[in-house]
Amino acid sequence: MTNRLPFHYFEISPEIICVAMMMYVRFSLSLRNVEDLLHERGIDPSYETICFWCNRFGSLFVAEIRKRGVQKMYAYSNWR
Repeated sequence: MTNRLPFHYFEISPEIICVAMMMYVRFSLSLRNVEDLLHERGIDPSYETICFWCNRFGSLFVAEIRKRGVQKMYAYSNWR
């Protein structure tokens, strides 16, 4: 996700959006669970905001996974 244009108008960091999306999609957490986990780390989006991010940026993440492949996602040992 090197292209920063999709995140241009958002006040929150693109890395936070990526982490929230990863938690929601990869670990099959509910929107409220993702909200709670981010709140514990000092980030306070609502679950509606996370749902909006998933609807808005979901296709970008799917395209990135298809381009890089799933095997590269397992390169991070702490995500297993």
